[in-house]
Amino acid sequence: MPVITYRDALNQALREEMQRDDRVFLMGEEVAVYQGAYKVSKGLLQEFGEMRVVDTPITELGFAGVGVGAAMVGLRPVIEFMTWNFALLAIDQVVNAAAKMLYMSGGQYHIPIVFRGPNGAALQLSAQHSQAWESWLAHIPGLKVVSPGTPYDAKGLLKAAIRDDNPVVFFEGEMMYNHKGEVPDEDYIIPLGKADLKREGEHCTLVTYGKSVPLALQVADTLAKEGIHLDVLDLRTIRPLDTEALATSVRKTNRVVVLEEGWEFCGVGAQIVDYCQRDCFDELDAPVVRVHQADVPMPYAKNIEKAAKPDAAKTIAAVRKVMYLD
Repeated sequence: MPVITYRDALNQALREEMQRDDRVFLMGEEVAVYQGAYKVSKGLLQEFGEMRVVDTPITELGFAGVGVGAAMVGLRPVIEFMTWNFALLAIDQVVNAAAKMLYMSGGQYHIPIVFRGPNGAALQLSAQHSQAWESWLAHIPGLKVVSPGTPYDAKGLLKAAIRDDNPVVFFEGEMMYNHKGEVPDEDYIIPLGKADLKREGEHCTLVTYGKSVPLALQVADTLAKEGIHLDVLDLRTIRPLDTEALATSVRKTNRVVVLEEGWEFCGVGAQIVDYCQRDCFDELDAPVVRVHQADVPMPYAKNIEKAAKPDAAKTIAAVRKVMYLD
């Protein structure tokens, strides 16, 4: 199986879906001539032309709105935000237009649109450009929220998102574009709403998604040397949440740690904890522990930024805590 980067997996997904369906088009800042800020759209302008790979002005509210209108009349737009931090300027179109149009039109208008781009912290981009957005958007009924953690998942989930008749928010890891993994040449999709058990163990369930998946696997490898074997459950889709996969793992291991990139308060981990205590309470042998970013705006200074982020040491400590090894 070919080994390619996360960015190339996304590029393949876009190319294949644009070849398959001429209603699919890409729109955003620098997606055409410059071939994307992270080169995800490399070569697409040359293959599909300027009517289907559209450079926009620096006006997120405007081109997100154009995308919603295009979806209402039967096209299938993919809207790229150069970073999800810039999507703050377009949040009205995502939350008040795309998410609610099907409901408010009494089922007359499906909105087959994908909003995609890099999410979370990179390296020293400071507070305004380092936010993890997934819990914000997962709060909104009418949106599907996806966060792939491997090149294989990135391609399969993006293809599924483009084919979906509902608005999909697609979060790409800011630091993952060069991350490599096996991706088959043949066409495939990964159904939205299905988690993936990336590693199997019996002592504790480590729930994660997106950019934290490689970190979770690193932690699993480290702890395996101590005889502690983890179920690493990659949610892949945050909304809808695969509660069946979560329950199956929790009932096997009886312990849960949630690893996420975002802030603690009202984070994705809070939803996981809520589900576990409601539906798996009798199976839990310890309280669920969460590993997350410090509850501060992301610092700029390299050493403080590192301290604010979740890491392997914090995750290992959390696993040891739920296993009463500390």
